[in-house]
Amino acid sequence: MSVNTQKTVEKMNILLIGSGGREHALGWRISQSPKCRKLFIAPGNGGVENISERIDLDISNHDDVLTFCELTNINFVVIGPEAPLIEGLTDSLRNAGILTFSPSSAAAQLEGSKHFTKTLCDQMNVPTADYRYFTDAVSAKQYVAHTPIPLVIKADGPADGKGVTVAKTLKEAYIAIDSCFDGLFKKSKSKVIIEEFLTGEEVSMFFLCEGRDAIPFGTAKDYKHVGDGNTGPNTGGMGAYSPSPLANDAMVNQVLNSIILPSLQGLSDSGISFSGILFAGLIIGDDGPKLIEYNTRFGDPECQVLMMRLQSDLLTTLLDCAQGRLKEVTPIWSNKIALTVVMAASGYPSLYKKNSQIKGLENIDHDNVHVFHAGTEHINNQIQAIRGRVLNVTALGRTLLEAQKKAYDFVKKIDWPEGFYRRDIGFQGIQEKENN
Repeated sequence: MSVNTQKTVEKMNILLIGSGGREHALGWRISQSPKCRKLFIAPGNGGVENISERIDLDISNHDDVLTFCELTNINFVVIGPEAPLIEGLTDSLRNAGILTFSPSSAAAQLEGSKHFTKTLCDQMNVPTADYRYFTDAVSAKQYVAHTPIPLVIKADGPADGKGVTVAKTLKEAYIAIDSCFDGLFKKSKSKVIIEEFLTGEEVSMFFLCEGRDAIPFGTAKDYKHVGDGNTGPNTGGMGAYSPSPLANDAMVNQVLNSIILPSLQGLSDSGISFSGILFAGLIIGDDGPKLIEYNTRFGDPECQVLMMRLQSDLLTTLLDCAQGRLKEVTPIWSNKIALTVVMAASGYPSLYKKNSQIKGLENIDHDNVHVFHAGTEHINNQIQAIRGRVLNVTALGRTLLEAQKKAYDFVKKIDWPEGFYRRDIGFQGIQEKENN
């Protein structure tokens, strides 16, 4: 297979893999680069046509992806979601000589197996919650029956952001364990991590990594629970804002040195080189930051707020990381605050109705507000909702309050009776700032 892999290309053909709001945000920024000749997104969604050419491509079929790259002279591939990473698409692309921004399947174990990550933390003295690992429900239930509640029950493998339960009663713990072993999270292979419940404030930090090196690449506060006041089950994410007020330079450097770099060193010592973005979900308590979990891709919806704030060329940044020039990367961020509100289909994260019509998107036209599509499709000349999380209304403001007001003002312009959204994204941060 002959594929153009020049290290310096004035204009490039880019393939972006994925279909969510994260990929819309990444594509939006990549398409603005002077180095981007043409952007393809596979499979994309109903909102990306004005920034790219959508490709109906089975991304789980690696041969199909490689053939497309050859036929269209793709210079660079960016993979958004976790499933293709865990399934080894990066490895297939790199083995074919195609420059790719994303970790290998071996490195993606940091997300694909919580047990793998916990073992690495033990080896490298990375601060994290105490835990136990179980491969059968009986042993797991016996353990929780004799352990103080609350506890955190985690499906071992990928679960689309919904495989974590904070069990506040023994009954909730048993239900969560049964969900994992009864096949609710099929990709997790009936394995469970049970952790101590950590107290503190959560923060998301992102790091561009290459081998044993890493540099910070933004922070965010996200909202996982489906309901206002952090109530209801976990979701893939109902909103976020950036930067996190907890993540000052000193805290970011502490996380870099005590968590990120030791993890990369541990991987390298075992023969695994990590190249790509590493997303650390952390909790900041009285005894400092502790790792909750790793993701080996940009968060969703955290990516949306990061891309709103990023002022430097994203494509150049990703290229430098993929080509081993991480030391040349100096991200430039707006000093404004970005906030995103996720609009989801009623019933999410459980059963929800598909193919409801969304109106009013033409009313959103503002320099500092952007709607990233996550689960939409053009059907019968309509924008219709086809998945659980559907839209991300994202705004930029001089303050968190201003960003929040802009986002919610534009949410109200969208006519979608079958949708819903949390009404408290950012409120806690605003109240804390007012009290300080």
